[in-house]
Amino acid sequence: NEYKSYLSMCSTGSSESVDKTEFICQLFKHGAIKFGEFKLKSGIMSPVYFDLRALVSLPKLMRDAATLLYEASSGMTYTCICGVPYTALPIATVISVDKDIPMVIRRKEMKDYGTKKMVEGIFEKGDRCLIIEDVITSGGSILETVKVLGDAGLVADEGVVLLDREQGGRINLKNNNFTVKSVFNISQILQILKSQNLVDEKVEADTLKFISENILFK
Repeated sequence: NEYKSYLSMCSTGSSESVDKTEFICQLFKHGAIKFGEFKLKSGIMSPVYFDLRALVSLPKLMRDAATLLYEASSGMTYTCICGVPYTALPIATVISVDKDIPMVIRRKEMKDYGTKKMVEGIFEKGDRCLIIEDVITSGGSILETVKVLGDAGLVADEGVVLLDREQGGRINLKNNNFTVKSVFNISQILQILKSQNLVDEKVEADTLKFISENILFK
């Protein structure tokens, strides 16, 4: 199948092996990028939806996502990483193992037994933690993670994200003194898919119109 062809086309481990066009096309073909009508967490209906949970079943694509995110972190200073739960957790794990970078895990809820920690892992107060995220819309999930990590004594003011929906999340994060770098934004994704004849001009126009009319932060 197409995924097996993708495996044979790419050599594992080298950052130069990640073909961004083919990576996006594979995400689309495996349903991680969808077009239609989808209800978002905010309650609004969107013509595009990113479901990167599929990556856990596509290890080569997950490794490539991890490589692209690691490349995006160039120039940032950190001693550990943390994936925003839950979708970014396995991606962060791949980065941690491949690049030998310590990782911490942020819990979404506190246990009522044991240590009752909200952040698991070995770290010291003042350590800098890079946040890994799959998709940003408003940036709210990243800011929640920043607070939890900060309460545990970690400094988290930088992060990398695979897909930016271009709805103001980057501006919201900047206003909260957080710097984020993205591998792709929605405009780039549409350009790639259109160039490969996977979406038509109407889908591109409808999606860009929706984005322009639903900017959450300016």
